[in-house]
Order: sequence, then C-alpha cells, then structure tokens
Amino acid sequence: MIKKSLIDLLFKGFSIVRWNDKLRPIDLIQIDKHSHKMMIAYCFAKYEEEAGKEFVWNDIIKGGIFELIRRNVISDIQSPVFKEISKNKTLVKKLNFMIYKEVEGKFSNDEIKEEFKSYMTEDDYIHPYSQKILDAAHIYSTYYEFLIVRNANPEGYKIDHIHKELVNEIEKYSDLVGIQNILNKQKIKNFVELTGELRYQVRWGHLPRIPNTSVLGHTMLVACLSYFLTKAIPNVADKRIYNNFWGGIFHDLPEVVTRDIIKPVKRSVPGMQEEIKRIEEMLADQEIFPQLETQWIDEMKFFTRDEFCAKINNGEIVEQDEINQKYNNNEYNPYDGTLLKVADDFAAFLEARNSIDYGIRSKELEEAARGITRKYADKTIAGVPVYQLFDEYLER
Repeated sequence: MIKKSLIDLLFKGFSIVRWNDKLRPIDLIQIDKHSHKMMIAYCFAKYEEEAGKEFVWNDIIKGGIFELIRRNVISDIQSPVFKEISKNKTLVKKLNFMIYKEVEGKFSNDEIKEEFKSYMTEDDYIHPYSQKILDAAHIYSTYYEFLIVRNANPEGYKIDHIHKELVNEIEKYSDLVGIQNILNKQKIKNFVELTGELRYQVRWGHLPRIPNTSVLGHTMLVACLSYFLTKAIPNVADKRIYNNFWGGIFHDLPEVVTRDIIKPVKRSVPGMQEEIKRIEEMLADQEIFPQLETQWIDEMKFFTRDEFCAKINNGEIVEQDEINQKYNNNEYNPYDGTLLKVADDFAAFLEARNSIDYGIRSKELEEAARGITRKYADKTIAGVPVYQLFDEYLER
C-alpha cells in the first residue's frame, strides 16, 4: 500500500508557495500548478496524437507525478537558481541521485520505485516527445501564473524581463499544435483558462483549515493516489492506468461552473444531489465542452459523468469486480471509478487530518476524518486492500 511518508511528500505540495518573491493577489501553490500543467499536457497530447506524432501516454503520466515529487523535495531552490544549476550536467546528476535516495524508502511498490529511479537517473527514460509535451505544458502553466502576478505588479522589478523570457520559452514549442492554437486564441485557450480558475476555489470553504486546498490541487492529489492504487493491481491494463489518472485530473471539472458544493448541502434535501448533478451536466454542456475539440468531448464526459462508477467501453456501468475478472484489457476501455472514489475520499481525509494535526480542528473536520475511516474499514476494492491507507494514521 502507499506509505504515509510518500503521501506526506505529495501533500507537501499544498504548502509550497510559488512566486513568493513577487506581489501577487493570491498564493500560487505548487500542486495547483502541477495539476494545471497536466490538464494542459492532456490537451497538447491529444492534438499531437491526432497529428500522428509518436509518444507514450504513460510517460506523460509518470513524468507529471515524478516531477511533482522531485520539485517537492527541492522546494527551497527557486526556479531561476535551479535553471542556472541545470547548466552543470554533472552537478544535476548528483542532485537527482540525492533526490532519489531521499525518496527511495518512501515507495512500497518496487516497480514504481524503479520507475522513479530511472526518471531521476536516466536522461532518455521518458519518451522524448512525451517529455516535449510535458515541457511545453510546464512553461505555459508557468506563464499562466505569471500573468496573475503581472496584473498585480505591472511595474515590478524584472516583470518585463520575466515576460520576455517566458514568451521566448513558449516559442520554442511553437511547432506543437496546442501551443499554436492557444497563441492564435482558438477555443482551447478558453478551456485552459477555465481549468486554471479551479485554483481560486477553496475546498471546505466554510471551515478554517491549514493548509487551505483548492479544487485544482485536489484533483492532482486524487490523480496521483489513483495512479498508485491502480498500479497495485497485478497485470493491470495500460488503459486502466490512463483512465484512472486522467479521470482523477478531470473528475471535478464541472465545479469550474458550479463551484464546490459541500456534501452536507448536497444531501440536505431528498433529491438535491441528483438535481445538482443535472445542473452540473447542463452547465458543462453549455460552458465547458464547447471549449474542447469536438472529438474529445465523449472522453471528457466519460471522465466527468458517473465518475465514481466502474465502467467499460463508452460508459457502460459494471460491477467493480468484473473489471478484474472480465475486462482487464485495453479493448474494453476499463475505468475503476470505485477506486477513484477511494482516492477522492482519502484526499478529503488527508485535507481534514492534516489540518487537525496542525491544530486547526473543528467538529466537522473530526467527524469527516472519522467517517471516511469507518467507510473503508476492512474494505478491499478492485483487489486492493484500501483500508491499509489509513493504518499509519490510526496507529498514533
């Protein structure tokens, strides 16, 4: 099962503030940035796939998760400093090996540990075109953040210089269709801006917590947890890894138009939850999906509707156990929605528990943490003993 030490390292991303040497209207948070980066990477990859370019989807997923881990470890090194350090290839290799040794013992899954080692020590481990897509998404998501900083600080020191540097970096990827379409202000630019707005939506907004977590960052945590849980399934099909990760990234996408409605409100009146779901789907049809390329919409609906159900093919709902027994094959397009629900609930547990551990506690947070723990007591889902996620937290 996933070790608490690795979970804590992932969760650290909610406490790392970016652009902390600049005036900014809100704190720009590490894990939020990485979530937005992966949403953009999905779009860029879709365009390149349609253009017939060769890359590896699983490498994009691994590169996104492992880079978040790497940056969480070296969070004290500012980007301009690291950029300068990166010119010294020998020093970078030593730094990367140090990062691997620091994280090595946090992995319980030997396969993932070896993948991370390869990511940190082998220059060509990630398919070069997959890396190019990730790099382009990284620089554009950084540029998106910079525009927030610039609007708050238009005459600030080096603002014009940073702007020129970022624009020059983006132009290096101008052969990518996604970059071209954004720069030409095609509709995908609206989608990228919409998804970026999820960083403004604070979860548990009615309760004081430390750290505050956004819907945007929450989706990255859920996607990472979903990946680790999915990899615990023996001989798991690649399509399950793909669906479960991107399902995690996009599962809360409708909240960009409905906002985060807390569960007590959803459950307050019989039929309320169903009505909110209907409104979510209606608004997504009106405001979100028109900003996507038409050929992507069915997959995005697959990720955002019945998102916590086990599904195959184009959305046919099945029993979770059936996927392991009958549909663990790419041709069935299997999706472990019930496992994704575990990741979503466990992320909520972590948000409540971390605040409690910091000393910001309330009756609602404590009840939520206990309730989620009870929900998964002795539960095994998709062959994964998910109850073990809570073991290290209950031993205190």
